[in-house]
Amino acid sequence: MREGRGKLDMEALVCIKPGELEYREMDAPIARPGQAIIKIRRIGICGTDLHAFEGTQPYFEYPRILGHELAGDLVDLDRAPGFAPGEAVTVIPYFNCGTCIACRRGMPNCCAVLKVCGVHIDGGMVDYLSVPSASLVHGEGLSYDQLALVEPLAIGAHAIRRAGVQAGEFVLVVGAGPIGLGTMEAARIAGGEVIAMDINVERLRFCRERLGVLHTVTGGASAIEELSHITRGEMPTVVVDATGNLEAINQSFQYMAHGGRYVLVGLQKGEIRFSHPEFHKREGTVMSSRNATRQDFESVMEAMRKKLIDPTVYITHRVGFEAVKAEFAGWLDPARGVIKAMVVKE
Repeated sequence: MREGRGKLDMEALVCIKPGELEYREMDAPIARPGQAIIKIRRIGICGTDLHAFEGTQPYFEYPRILGHELAGDLVDLDRAPGFAPGEAVTVIPYFNCGTCIACRRGMPNCCAVLKVCGVHIDGGMVDYLSVPSASLVHGEGLSYDQLALVEPLAIGAHAIRRAGVQAGEFVLVVGAGPIGLGTMEAARIAGGEVIAMDINVERLRFCRERLGVLHTVTGGASAIEELSHITRGEMPTVVVDATGNLEAINQSFQYMAHGGRYVLVGLQKGEIRFSHPEFHKREGTVMSSRNATRQDFESVMEAMRKKLIDPTVYITHRVGFEAVKAEFAGWLDPARGVIKAMVVKE
């Protein structure tokens, strides 16, 4: 950020339209009542960002500044008791109204008029970002890398909490991307027997070798047989979709045990279809899991401090802010082996 024509200017990376990013200079935010200013230090690249770039993300309009997995230094603040300029923070990037039926019932993550940073409003691919003071989360000694990865891990933690996972039950997580990996970690911490499914064998190898997942299944014709073998014929009592792929979502209904729960974390634009008789005879439960709450953020950060989770193992690609435009499209290529790309701002 620098002085320019009497204003403080900063650089931002804007997604102009699907497939097109552009660096732009714009006015830096100024302190306003109830808002805090953060100097951005890390930006994790999420599937939401990638889907927005390729034009497949629901609830999205262009142009938009991407980025909601954030860590930085607090520069200015108002109405943020306990926080101080200079401390490292992360952000709960789901800005809720506080008054709708969901907010009144303690579910701000699915506020009726929710504004998600980097989706509904401009996000963190900037030098400085203004956020509601109520969204701040203390860094509490965690590194910038760790803080930027709290949000995606919290999404998985929220899904497992929604499912009410009990110790010893089989939890199938379909999709071994960053959100799926975080969901596996949360299921493990809850005591579940984790099964990872993906069509990408390299990602399944990552699950086995880096996360210690015992059971991995390649999606396809033999998946039901393999799942039946692992679960001794009973099938998983919890199935979590973390793909956002319509075919995978529809297919996964048949993986659920009788009396099981199916949690939809991944999001796509089409209509879900399944056999009503097959679902009905199982007395199945299907639920969506949207975003996360402060409780989920806190539980993930506590798990990091206890070394139950090492989020840095997910970072496979690291790039400076000035190189993001050139690198971004390549992160969509499965051959690049991207698990988590981390943007570094010094």
